[in-house]
Amino acid sequence: MNSNPQDGTSVKKYGLALHTASRELGLAISNFAGDSRCQTWNLDRDLATHLHQYLVEFIQPQTWADLAFIAVAKGPGGFTGTRMGMVTARTLAQQLDIPVFAVSTLAAVAWAEPPQPPLAKGGLLRENIALQMPAQRGQLFGAVYSVNKDSGLTELFPETVMTPESWQEKLDNWGNSYQLIEVGSELGWSVSSVLELAYWEWQMGSRPDWSDALPFYGQHPVKGH
Repeated sequence: MNSNPQDGTSVKKYGLALHTASRELGLAISNFAGDSRCQTWNLDRDLATHLHQYLVEFIQPQTWADLAFIAVAKGPGGFTGTRMGMVTARTLAQQLDIPVFAVSTLAAVAWAEPPQPPLAKGGLLRENIALQMPAQRGQLFGAVYSVNKDSGLTELFPETVMTPESWQEKLDNWGNSYQLIEVGSELGWSVSSVLELAYWEWQMGSRPDWSDALPFYGQHPVKGH
């Protein structure tokens, strides 16, 4: 993805993305002008032990001063991992005085789906993408997006936790054709999509403050809440 040459919207430095909302740690960095890299590690319960070490090693040869913004997967996902990534991103953004973009894990998976054949002029139009992800206590997270690689991602039904029956009813009554994706438990691979979606927002002029970045849990980790 190339930088927008217009003043005020181009990234003169790098964007960094963190994905800690699943058993995988995903890190990605790019200047959106040809220098990009990403990496994943299956850390599971060792995330807290290794996150900062891997982050410091991964960012090299760039430095913290090279960052223009940070992106982070906000959930849904594991409670502890999501919170850890969010705290790390907010702390770095506050200390560096740079924006932080909180990106839905479901939106990142939708964005990562391979393009479908062209259906209309003006870009690659996909059918609606419905995503479902297991939640606690027998429920599901569900969301629906429309994705166009030329104009970005549109949220058609926001990420919501519900019973499988309610989700199926929502899909049965959905007016358009849709592609259903079952989201798994290893999501670090989609960290590049987290970074790309944040860059879309950056190009549109968005500069969210670190304090505006909040996790999306959907459910309280304690039963009954």
